[in-house]
Amino acid sequence: MIKHLRSAADLDAATATLILDTAAEMAALSGREVKKLPALRGRTVVNLFYEDSTRTRISFEAAAKRLSADVINFSAKGSSVSKGESLKDTALTLQAMGADAVVIRHSASGAPHRLSNWVDGSVVNAGDGTHEHPTQALLDAYTMRSRLGRLDGLKVAVVGDVLHSRVARSNVLLLSTLGAEVTLVGPPTLIPVDIVAALSKTARVSYDLDSVLPDSDVVMMLRVQTERMQDSYFPSAREYSRRYGLDVTRMRKLPEHAIVMHPGPMNRGMEIAPEVADSPRSTIVEQVANGVSVRMAVLYLLLGGK
Repeated sequence: MIKHLRSAADLDAATATLILDTAAEMAALSGREVKKLPALRGRTVVNLFYEDSTRTRISFEAAAKRLSADVINFSAKGSSVSKGESLKDTALTLQAMGADAVVIRHSASGAPHRLSNWVDGSVVNAGDGTHEHPTQALLDAYTMRSRLGRLDGLKVAVVGDVLHSRVARSNVLLLSTLGAEVTLVGPPTLIPVDIVAALSKTARVSYDLDSVLPDSDVVMMLRVQTERMQDSYFPSAREYSRRYGLDVTRMRKLPEHAIVMHPGPMNRGMEIAPEVADSPRSTIVEQVANGVSVRMAVLYLLLGGK
């Protein structure tokens, strides 16, 4: 098993499958009256979050506690970071406290890689800038496999703001490793040339959502990250929704077995219609629940579980 999970590129097919299989075992245990396992008793997991988060932070905290680990939640707000403390000095403090694993979310791409040079424990990337979010890709893959029974050969359309999406990058890398065919869909301004060149070996690109839907097993809608946009990438929210939003009419173009995914949080009415988000095809709530099982598996395996 690998020591760190900094990128989906750290995972080969065998390791990724091991995580998904272990997550399935963790999910089976969640149905018990007592959900806790003693697997990581005596271990310390630090949640080091420099960016706001709801689903990911709570999911990692729940995962560590269900494995009986001691959990320290570190928020940049109200800490020495607000006084100018560097990531390295924070890392050295955590190292001195004996952290066995550090789960980090940071606005700077590459922060988990730097952190892994300064601590002895395992580092898990919970999202770094616009770079990657590997555990989100794992829970997405787990959800697809649970709903559709396989990953190899699945046709997955990842739609929307690819430029700013760490989820898209991790999903392209992981799903391609596991045999799925990924197509990136969105306006040309949000799928720039450098991304196309970097991902051309593992993903196709289309600027026409309607042409992609009839052949898709999975449609993953991405949030339009307006907070990261200083320029105008499309004429208006209404125009974006008309071209790339998934509404009921577009959903009918999907094959009967196809599912709709979204990493959250959603801009309802922009990239996805409320009727679609709440439909039986939607796996959005399942993704949140599966995130706990997948992150339990990641922590368990990184910290020596077999």
